[in-house]
Amino acid sequence: MKSQTEQKKNNKPFTPPDKILILGVGNLILNDEGIGIHIINRLSSMKLPPNIDILDGGTGGLALLETLQSYPHLILIDATLDNNPAGTIRRLSPKYSKDYPPLLSAHEIGLKEMIDAMLLLGEAPQIELIAVSVRNCRSLGMQLSPEVSKAIPQIVQLILEIIDELQYGNRPTEII
Repeated sequence: MKSQTEQKKNNKPFTPPDKILILGVGNLILNDEGIGIHIINRLSSMKLPPNIDILDGGTGGLALLETLQSYPHLILIDATLDNNPAGTIRRLSPKYSKDYPPLLSAHEIGLKEMIDAMLLLGEAPQIELIAVSVRNCRSLGMQLSPEVSKAIPQIVQLILEIIDELQYGNRPTEII
């Protein structure tokens, strides 16, 4: 990521970047379904820029609505049941809830419904979704499958790239 010094060298005035919320959702006791929470736990041990907040969103719910609306940018990590192999990582920038894949964190009120509510209120952040394909999410347990566990470093790297892009407009040439 570019520092303030690097920006000054390029004759660009430094403007503080917008706040970014990284939200991991899922149910930690349903194995791979908790991947979003595992990522938040990993990020909590890292030094992130001061404008980055991380949040364990659990299984979602309306209680998150006001928090989500208070950020201009949201990076959302969730598990998805799709036809991709477990551990497949997809970065999506869905505009409407119908654009979202079948996410798994819809226990109380789904994220799709919350996004619709934010859009209706005109207060939706820019959302970057990291959808992680899973298989092992119906039995009780806190262990990630080897395939999903192996994807964690790639997910963290993708999050750092998205942060850099949102802060400085540096879009990577290749997106997972």
